[in-house]
Amino acid sequence: QAQFVESGGGLVQPGGSLTLSCTPVPGARSFDHMGWYRQAPGKQREFVAGIARGGGTTIPESLKGRFTVSRDDNKNTMTLKINNLQPDDAAVYYCKPFGSTVTGVSWGQGTQVIVSS
Repeated sequence: QAQFVESGGGLVQPGGSLTLSCTPVPGARSFDHMGWYRQAPGKQREFVAGIARGGGTTIPESLKGRFTVSRDDNKNTMTLKINNLQPDDAAVYYCKPFGSTVTGVSWGQGTQVIVSS
């Protein structure tokens, strides 16, 4: 069962910015490690950002400088801000907890990001 709902996607021009939100479904518990992932058409889902309880972040080198992840542990929410959006950033973005203790958590519906002029 999905524990979180993604929102904030949309159509953005190249070079623009977008902030995606990850909010819990009723009754969702909090997790030590939360991640953002994306899947473009015809490609495998890939990890784009992670954040630990307390704020430690992990972002792939290729995305550093443009992707910023944050979380509010009090609200059990997470955001992903993407700056200078490129056509290659177009994908469905998902949030999901990860870690060895995470079991039985399904992927949500995701939120679609379209980058086009």
